Amino acid sequence: MKDECAVGLAGTPAAGERPWSPQKREVDVLTTGDPEAFTCLNDVDLFADLSVAELESMQLMVPERRFRAGELVFSQSEPVTSLFILRSGRVRIFRITEDGKALTMAILEPGAVFGEMLLVGQRMYDNYAEAIEESVICQLTVDDVERHLIADARIAVRISRLLGEQVARLEERLTDLALRPLSARTAKTLLTLADASRPSMLGQAPAIRITHEQLAGLLGATREATSKTMAEFAAEGLIRQSRGRITVRDRNRLGTIARRSS
Repeated sequence: MKDECAVGLAGTPAAGERPWSPQKREVDVLTTGDPEAFTCLNDVDLFADLSVAELESMQLMVPERRFRAGELVFSQSEPVTSLFILRSGRVRIFRITEDGKALTMAILEPGAVFGEMLLVGQRMYDNYAEAIEESVICQLTVDDVERHLIADARIAVRISRLLGEQVARLEERLTDLALRPLSARTAKTLLTLADASRPSMLGQAPAIRITHEQLAGLLGATREATSKTMAEFAAEGLIRQSRGRITVRDRNRLGTIARRSS
């Protein structure tokens, strides 16, 4: 395990190259589809208790911005005190270690809420956020949060629940990194990503849109070790791989592997 843990996505950057290497983009994965599938509010759990009229009223006050693949939403050098809602596309949250390596903390799907907003317990000043494909993101300012979120008991309760779930997921991930082998971490992460992926229009198993390099960042492993594990899973019929896509074929066996501690 010593060659796997605490290894970033791309290793030490070359001279003159930023550590997250937007100049050397991986092959773009497919976009999420129709960006009009939902607005910035109506498919976000935080606003599930609001009426249609309330959603429409709030939507008018939430500006949208498009980000290109590789563009930073925020960074340590350009912090933004805002709460962001991912409408379409995908965003990678990552940190840069002292030796210049990038460690992925999460890959966010449409509907995710993130950003630096101490009012609701969101702390992102140690992180970077990067669009890994063309994305549409809505932004709420401090005043917006105070006026529309904190003041509404329905939303405040959901914020507390959301933060509690985020802490629990982080603790679970740290435990997995310390105690579970790479095969178990990979299986568990694939199942989690599959559950978060949108189902196919044809009723088939959802495809996970992620590269081996991005997956390695989530696992705290090298790309080589991750690719080897994925090849073994594919050979055993547990998954199917294609360019930028992974489909889970045997959830039960992956679940068994995910529970291993050695």
